[in-house]
This record gives sequence, structure tokens and C-alpha cells, in this order.
Amino acid sequence: MSTNSMYAQMGVSDKVLAFGEKVLEELRGQFSRIDAIAEHNQAKVIAAMQENNLAARHFNLSTGYGYDDEGRDNLENVYASVFHTEAALVRPQITCGTHALTLALSANLLPGDELLSPVGAPYDTLEGVIGIRPTVGSLAEYGVTYRQADLLPDGTFDYEAIGKAINEKTKLITIQRSKGYATRPSFSVAQIGELIAFCKQCKPDVICMVDNCYGEFVEELEPSDVGADMVVGSLIKNPGGGLAPTGGYIAGRKDLIERCGYRLTAPGLGREVGSNQGILTSFYQGLFLAPTVVSGAVKGAVFAAACYEKLGFRVIPASSEIRRDIIQAVELGSAEGMVAFCKGIQAAAPVDSYVTPIPAPMPGYESDVIMAAGAFVQGSSIELSADGPIRPPYAVYFQGGLTWYHAKLGILMSLQKMLEAGLIEL
Repeated sequence: MSTNSMYAQMGVSDKVLAFGEKVLEELRGQFSRIDAIAEHNQAKVIAAMQENNLAARHFNLSTGYGYDDEGRDNLENVYASVFHTEAALVRPQITCGTHALTLALSANLLPGDELLSPVGAPYDTLEGVIGIRPTVGSLAEYGVTYRQADLLPDGTFDYEAIGKAINEKTKLITIQRSKGYATRPSFSVAQIGELIAFCKQCKPDVICMVDNCYGEFVEELEPSDVGADMVVGSLIKNPGGGLAPTGGYIAGRKDLIERCGYRLTAPGLGREVGSNQGILTSFYQGLFLAPTVVSGAVKGAVFAAACYEKLGFRVIPASSEIRRDIIQAVELGSAEGMVAFCKGIQAAAPVDSYVTPIPAPMPGYESDVIMAAGAFVQGSSIELSADGPIRPPYAVYFQGGLTWYHAKLGILMSLQKMLEAGLIEL
């Protein structure tokens, strides 16, 4: 049976296949550039593992307190080498990206300190963490204040407003690299470096933290290469390579990471405790695969942008733009469009392909959210997924794909469902 016949068997029509192939013909140059970045980052990861003498004994199980867990400690050294930082905290006990960010913030902000976001409002789930939306256990409850400088209308930094916002109380600056549920551009590592340099010029001792979720290995450099004091992310996104079943990381200055360790476990114990629960092989192997997996996800994002751009939809970023993360936003203009798109992504999944995604309330979000994800790891957004809040401009956020071919199938299926719903014409 031919590849096209198998696609047809899964419900992709000849019309959609022909449209997709025509779009792909124009993307070969971009795909070559993405492959070159993946090759660079693959070499970087291998070099970090070799530098730290990774050995089979580092995959051993530890339980209980996890004292003297050589594999856990070596993994953190590998992460520090990859991100070119003094130290790292990489643990299965960190449950998600929001947890990792909460850990980094609460460990390094004390009552009376102020947190500043120079990139506008944070991602929805951080509103509760900060206390913008009153929430039990927020930073606001512990006497940490917050202010933000909104972006300029073109999505760039408002340096004048940022300079005015930085004051004697400003202890930590949080920079969200990816767009979240917004339609602003994601920021390049170079842009983040310029912002950090400006903030340090205003206040040399201010801590600059970058929410690196969705951005790891998309470029050759990471924010820690351009002055970030901490970079934070989830292992069920880019750096876990689709194999990490849980976990998060914080990499950065040693003193800041030590405080994170004490906050994660207990004062006086810190990074000395925490068993690896037998999943270190998945962490190491996932990191090894991450550059290739991320490149497939980036190709999928570019393909999605090119397809929907040709159909007249607004896409952020445009198909011709250099990628800064794995997320592709498509403004579909209606709830019906979001549902049809997500049905296509779900129908392409290897897991739960028979499930129909519908909008529903989601903890941490004010609007109903629709999510499509048939993943081997629950909630893993390095696996093929699409989601978005049901609110204007009705933008769906597509990301992931453990292989480029799966990402391609997901986009073709989304086009098929949009076509069947009468929302597009090919």
C-alpha cells in the first residue's frame, strides 16, 4: 500500500494531500536551516554528556531519600553543561513548567521584594502564582509585589517603560520567551540578551529569569548564553524529547539554584535528597533525542503556518519568519474553526484518536479551553497537540510532534476537518 493510500485510509482526501504537497515544495530551504540547527544542538548535548563522563551506572534506581544519587547529580551537571550555567536542578518532583517557575520565584523572592515582567501580562497559570488573580499561596500573599511593562503595539520591548518600572524593590525580572495564549511574537535569544543587558544596566544586581518553555533547542544559543541568571522549563516539553514522563528543570547561577533546592525539599536538605524513581534513563535519553525531536516540531509549525497562510488566515509567526519556539498560532476567527482544527489534530494521534475534543473549563484559566492531544505522556506538548482558550480572536496554538511526519499528518487532518465543516475551500 502506498503512503498516499494509507493517508486516504486515515481520512485525508486527495485534495488535501495535493494542497499539502504544493505547500511543502516551497519550504525545502527552511527545512535545511532547521536541520543545521538540530545538528549543532545534537553535538552540544553529546559533548555535555561526554564532558560529564556519563556511564551506565548513572541509570540506576534510587528510592527513599535518594542520598548519594550519582545519576541524579550527574544529570544536573549535564544540564548545566548544555545550558552553560554554574548549576542545575532537574527533578521528577517538579511536576510541570508552572511548578518550576513557582519554585524559582518563591525561592528567590522574599517579603517586600518586587517582581517585574517587562513583556506584558504573564501566561494564564502564572496569574494565580503571582497573585494577579487572587489565589491561595500566591506570591502576593507572602508580601511580594508585582508590576509589568506592556509591550509596544508592534510587540517589541518598551524600554522607556521598563526603565521607569525598575526601582529599589525590584528583585527579579521574569521574561517569558514564548507567546503563551497571546498573539505577540515570541522572542529570539538575541532579543532576550538585549533586554537583559538593559535591565542589568538599570540595576546590576537584579535577577533575570527566563521562562524557556517551548524554546529549548530551537536556536543554537539559549538565554543562559546571553546573560540570564536562571532558565526554567518543563521536561514534558522540548528538553525531555518525548521520553521524560514528568519533571522540570532550573539552570543558572549556583546560589540561585541552591535556594531552589531548599524550596523544593526543605531548608537544610536541599538538593541532597530526592530519589530518581527509576526514570533517569528516560531523562538522559530524552535529552539526547531532544534536538532532533524539536526540529521535527519546528518543521510542523512552519508547515502549519504556510498552509493556513495560503488560506487567508492570520498566522503568528508567518511561515517565512525565523522560529523562536515550537508554537504556531493560527487565528481561525470562530469557535467552530477552533473545534474543527482540534478534531483534526486529535484524529491524527496514535493515542485516543477516537476521542472528540470539546471546549471545557480548565484549572488556571478564565475561559473554556479546547485541547487536542493524543499523547504517550499526559499533557506533553512536545508531542503533537493543539489548544487554545475559546475567546476572540479564536486563536488555536499548535505545537509538537515527536516526528516531522506525525506533525505533517496532524496538519493535513486539521485541513480535512476544516474542509468538511465548510470553513475552508481548497
